[in-house]
Amino acid sequence: MRTSRIRLVAAAGAVLTALALTACEDGTGTQDEGASQPAGAAESVESPSGGSQADKGRSTGGGTAEQDGAGDKSGGKTGDKGTSAGTGGNSGGSGDSENSRVICNGSNTTVDARPVPRPVNHMLITVKNSGSGTCDLPYYPVLRFDEMQWVPQPVEASKPQAVVTLAPGETAYAGVLLSAADGSGDGGTTAHKLTVAFQGTTPNSDGGPSAIPALPADGVYYDSSMAVTYWQQSMDDALTY
Repeated sequence: MRTSRIRLVAAAGAVLTALALTACEDGTGTQDEGASQPAGAAESVESPSGGSQADKGRSTGGGTAEQDGAGDKSGGKTGDKGTSAGTGGNSGGSGDSENSRVICNGSNTTVDARPVPRPVNHMLITVKNSGSGTCDLPYYPVLRFDEMQWVPQPVEASKPQAVVTLAPGETAYAGVLLSAADGSGDGGTTAHKLTVAFQGTTPNSDGGPSAIPALPADGVYYDSSMAVTYWQQSMDDALTY
């Protein structure tokens, strides 16, 4: 009986020892060492500089922001270039205004009127550009002696192909037939004052201030046959008609 009990006790002790070993393997030592292993694995993916992959991601994001900033700077420079080009465009308009011309008239010319020996009964009107810019002389001068109530007609055959243009210091001319050489004209009289009016860019329009050139002391004789040429570039052309 005692031997059987000893055997039973020994068997029970072996069973308890086996259970204790099993419990130890499941909850201690081996499992703890296994749990520490993932931490070591996480450490193994760190970069050589010591930063983690998360840190690398943040660093990469920072780099992108700097690049975006550089893009903004580049865009700003491009905008500045566009503004500069616009300013250049404004310089061309100024050049156009400098090239504009005006009408020759009593404010920017000096006018002389005097009878000539040949052809007979003719007078020559001379206009000189006394201004600082180029001016145009459209059509023909509108003449008025004293208080005459009619306007001398132009010689249509003298009409030039282009408007006479005067640079500063240049001169132009118009010839005046004062009276008929055969005395066929009516209402002959002697005048002591002459007003020379200038036309604008359309016929019979106002071209600006008139001129009053001095006449000879004994005056100028004229009659109803009086006629005037268009403005001419040369004296010879003005006295041809």
